[in-house]
Amino acid sequence: MADTSAGGTNVGTGALLRLALRRDRVLLTAWIVGLAGMAGFSAAATVDLYPTEASRVEAAETINASAAVVALYGRIYDVTSLGAVSMIKLTALGAAIVGIVMLFMAIRHTRAEEEAGRLELLSGGRLGRLAPLTSTLVLITGASAVLALLTALANTAAGLPFAGSLAFGLGWGMCALVYGALGAVTAQVSMTARAARGLGLMILAITYVLRAVGDLAEPGPSFLSWLSPIGWNQQLRAYSGERWWVLLLPLLATVALMALAYALRTRRDLGGALRDERPGPATGRLRSVAGLAWRLQSRVLLGWAIAFALFGLILGSLASSVDKLLTSPAMNDFFEKIGGTAGLVDVFLGAEIAIIAAIAAAYGIAAADRLRSEEVDGRAEPVLATATTRVRWAWSHYAIALVGSAALMVLAGLAIGVGASVALGDWSQLGRIVVAALAQIPAVWVVTSLVMLAFGWVPRLTVAVWGLLAAFVVVGEFGSLWKLPTWVMDLSPLRHAPTLPVGSDGVLPVLVLLAVAAVISVVGLVGWRRRDLTG
Repeated sequence: MADTSAGGTNVGTGALLRLALRRDRVLLTAWIVGLAGMAGFSAAATVDLYPTEASRVEAAETINASAAVVALYGRIYDVTSLGAVSMIKLTALGAAIVGIVMLFMAIRHTRAEEEAGRLELLSGGRLGRLAPLTSTLVLITGASAVLALLTALANTAAGLPFAGSLAFGLGWGMCALVYGALGAVTAQVSMTARAARGLGLMILAITYVLRAVGDLAEPGPSFLSWLSPIGWNQQLRAYSGERWWVLLLPLLATVALMALAYALRTRRDLGGALRDERPGPATGRLRSVAGLAWRLQSRVLLGWAIAFALFGLILGSLASSVDKLLTSPAMNDFFEKIGGTAGLVDVFLGAEIAIIAAIAAAYGIAAADRLRSEEVDGRAEPVLATATTRVRWAWSHYAIALVGSAALMVLAGLAIGVGASVALGDWSQLGRIVVAALAQIPAVWVVTSLVMLAFGWVPRLTVAVWGLLAAFVVVGEFGSLWKLPTWVMDLSPLRHAPTLPVGSDGVLPVLVLLAVAAVISVVGLVGWRRRDLTG
């Protein structure tokens, strides 16, 4: 449908911006405050761990000596800097998280609104065709600026230098802005919000890998790190002799991406995209709701599978460099007590598999949440008007979420196992790594089942499961550092999954997690059978 609104203007931008702020006043505030608080808490908790320069130097040199840790988190460029050591986990990983938040936010207020038909309804009034995009970009810019300021203040309050804290906050803010602008571009390219998010996440993952490979170069970084916004954030070198000019790179990238988003928007109709969906065959071949669900979700699962295989191979290949962590007598003594270098390899590979499990849970949430989008978009009602039962329809998508997440873990286990076996020259690693990946599946299913629980009883809260997953990951990553109570950390199902080496003591946790997932699923299905359809 062609736009009939005021020719190419931004009329109504203010009204749309106020509407977006009202809709996201809780969600956006929670993300911004939560992310800034996470940085501040991490800084405060780490300050006491390294009271002397010698302790900081030893920690930094240990991190820099491990290719595995450098690939995951990046390098420390000033080994004497308390801030650099404190923020090592959040410099690259945190930048990716804030990027995902703003990427999703941009798509939520552009392509998702268009796909749902709300922008077409609003365009019947006095609304310029560029107003939705402009209001979204203003929202993203403002949110990124607030995030940068709060993060800088939180880190300064935790005891870190103000200049470094300001650089760190601005680095996060600029990463958020770049990936938010990227979301605005993918929203113009793809026909659906789901496809736009998938394309954006794929590009973000590629930039993370470019940063990882670039940081591994000796002497690092190589030019590959300079191709990544996350790499730019590291090369800003907060707390390590700030290089303020690096901020020009994300600023220029943001301007270019925003200009591209506007150019693409002016060249398409409302409801269209740069990549239009191809029509299906003239004669339908689908014979069941399960076939329909598979048709809708198979391409997305294939994309995830390719990413898991590549990521697993890269992570597994780093296993041979783990022994470089043993650079000090204290570290040597510690790991000798837990089994020497072999014990360290198990710790590293177990941590890799745990990270992969959290990502697989993200796929499970996205796949299961298709139930809600099908209902809201009105596609569930015609299917349920046939002889198809509610439970059968719900299971068609939910089963794909369960089977798909399990398949991803198996694929990741195989990929990590092959990579580690080749790197270590020991093919006995393959079987035990696959078993460890399989042991994570019940925990992934518990997280996925929370979507079914919310869908069955309070469907508007299915999106809140993303927040729960983020909380589970943060607790697992920083819970011990923050000295959280054990019962708080035990709320995360991912914490209870057995890790390498998986022995007989891992059977009970696996069975308990399976039982919990089953109970949550049944309760969710009961709620779905009892409630009315909602729009």
